[in-house]
Amino acid sequence: MNPQNLSRVLCLSNGHGEDEVGSRIALALTGLGISVQALPIVGEGTAYCRRGIPLLPLTQVMPSGGFIYQDWRQLWRDLRAGLLGLTGRQLALVRRAAAQVELVLAVGDIVPLLMAWWSGSPYVFVGTAKSDYYWRDEQGPYRRAWLGQPVSDYLPWERWLMARRRCRGSFLRDELTATALQKRGLRAFYLGNPMMDDLEPRGELPLDPDRPAVLLLPGSRPPEAYRNWALMMQVVEQLPPEIQVYAALSPNLERNPLQERIPARRRDLLLVWGDFGTCAHRATAVLAMAGTATEQCVGLGKPVVTLPGEGPQFTPRFAEAQTRLLGSAVHLTSPQQAPAVLCRILSRLASDPAYADQLRAHGQRRMGSPGAAQRIAAQIKAWLPNPAG
Repeated sequence: MNPQNLSRVLCLSNGHGEDEVGSRIALALTGLGISVQALPIVGEGTAYCRRGIPLLPLTQVMPSGGFIYQDWRQLWRDLRAGLLGLTGRQLALVRRAAAQVELVLAVGDIVPLLMAWWSGSPYVFVGTAKSDYYWRDEQGPYRRAWLGQPVSDYLPWERWLMARRRCRGSFLRDELTATALQKRGLRAFYLGNPMMDDLEPRGELPLDPDRPAVLLLPGSRPPEAYRNWALMMQVVEQLPPEIQVYAALSPNLERNPLQERIPARRRDLLLVWGDFGTCAHRATAVLAMAGTATEQCVGLGKPVVTLPGEGPQFTPRFAEAQTRLLGSAVHLTSPQQAPAVLCRILSRLASDPAYADQLRAHGQRRMGSPGAAQRIAAQIKAWLPNPAG
């Protein structure tokens, strides 16, 4: 069916974090001899380009960056920027491209999942946006509901799409969510979370190894990240000088707007671009206003303090939901209270070795171990007709 010069898998994803996950699985598939093309639904597909995955020729950056579910005003901005026309062109392209591949890989939420179903081809779903941890943990629901508890964070129409015969299987972001869907008869799997792949430290940072260090994560999208940074500097200014402070920064952010906000007494604040793994591993604690990067730090066993911002991503609603997703490792507070919260966390880490062990075990439970992209790719290969290699 598929000539050698055509891709065997079409990967759809809808957001920065989703592109990261999709591109890691795509790279693992190519390592198994399976050719992949990608269609990033809301961005330019930088993560795919960085890993050498070819793109279908239809990308456009939307103002929301994919965060319309946090704020419906973002949906209106996307509509004004041509979202409906872009979506129509994408649907037509997906239908044409899917006829030339053996499998569609949908990464993210219901948007790529619906597109994969629309394609008419067999498909696989990697769910990154939803988790039962948003409303319960291993002990049960966080609060009593008068009308009964949901059976899953996935809604009935999402489960319907995951239950279709053409859906070979769904990979969920944690075991709690996968187990609940398995009990509903769905082909649900938990093989780890690809967000935890490729986080190995690559070098050393010019920081004193004998002093605690707080990592700053202001987010990746300007101008929101610059507003987040201004809030963070209010916290940094109040931290004792013996606490080192440094930041892991997106290539989207420029030095000058960040540098000019740094308080005079913290001019030693280290700005780091392009080595998130090294930054995350070195952290004693984290001050964050970010999505994926916060999850990765929790997965590495780091305690995180978060501040709600203006959005469009890191709104109070998003920040509160993130505390439910990631559990006790995340402390949502205000800029006024954050210095004291960070100092308490650092003091406990210094005096209670068991606390660090608890954080690592918690991170493993919520985010899984490295190697998920390889494990998912191996399962996808097994589902393909006449597997390559």
